[in-house]
Amino acid sequence: MSAPAVVRDAAAGTARAAVARRPDRRRHGTLTHPARTGLLLVAPAVAFVVVFVLVPLVSAVGISFTNLPLIGPWRFIGLENYASVLTDPAFWRSVGYTLLYTAIVTLPILALGYALAVVVRSNRRGATVLRTIFFVPYVIGLTTLSFLMLLEAQPNSGMVNVVLKALGITDGTTAWLVDGPLATGLLCVMVIWAVSGLTMVLLMSGMQGIPREVYESAELDGASWWVRERSITVPMLRRTIAMTVVLSVIGSLLAFTQFYILTQGGPGSDTTTVVMAIYRRAFVQLQLGAATAMSLVLVVITGLVTAAQFWLLRERS
Repeated sequence: MSAPAVVRDAAAGTARAAVARRPDRRRHGTLTHPARTGLLLVAPAVAFVVVFVLVPLVSAVGISFTNLPLIGPWRFIGLENYASVLTDPAFWRSVGYTLLYTAIVTLPILALGYALAVVVRSNRRGATVLRTIFFVPYVIGLTTLSFLMLLEAQPNSGMVNVVLKALGITDGTTAWLVDGPLATGLLCVMVIWAVSGLTMVLLMSGMQGIPREVYESAELDGASWWVRERSITVPMLRRTIAMTVVLSVIGSLLAFTQFYILTQGGPGSDTTTVVMAIYRRAFVQLQLGAATAMSLVLVVITGLVTAAQFWLLRERS
């Protein structure tokens, strides 16, 4: 055998040995793409978070340490804004009212949404139409519904008073929006009606993911509808229920639109939410630094409430 042939055979043998020693990445489930490919794929999401979350948050923290007005010069004042917020009785009244409002609407939204989901979760005739009808108020939005309610809650002419007078409940002249408790009740009813459609959709999707065989086995064992709901549906929807409750609470803590349109926080400050108090401090009193400090306090409160919810709604063995 010639020398070139020997060299070629030796090279081929070395190559085959290297291939044999090389791990089969497909066989062992190892990714074949380099690490930089994954970094490139997540880069847009990271950039989005940095630009629209981290940068504004850092800027807000910096602004909260100043006396920045909406217009004019400013200076660094340290923790004075936080000291002012923590000793401001009006701010804490708004926090208390917001928590009360949240406590009032959260469970009814969940209960009504669950009831609507039970009605429309099947594929029987008319279920699609009912789903659409129940979900329409959420699609319309709280802004439009609030303007409609502003008209319908007027004394003597509004449909709310017309219906209640026809039922013999009131005399038709009730001024709903100039009384704190009445305005709160009207707002709560409107929000429960408007937001329950979203809860219905979330719970319905979870219910439709439960295997039908589980219900059939329970029926064969003689379980009633109530027992099946309590023992099968609710436990298997625990995560979905937790998610809907967390979303509802966060939305309630950040409520602003409906209060601004219907009552503007009145009468007096009886229906002033935290976000409305922040809005007044920033755009009425032109104290942007103090308003930013209030916003960060609200972020902390919302985080604590959400963490408490996750702890209470966690899955237990």
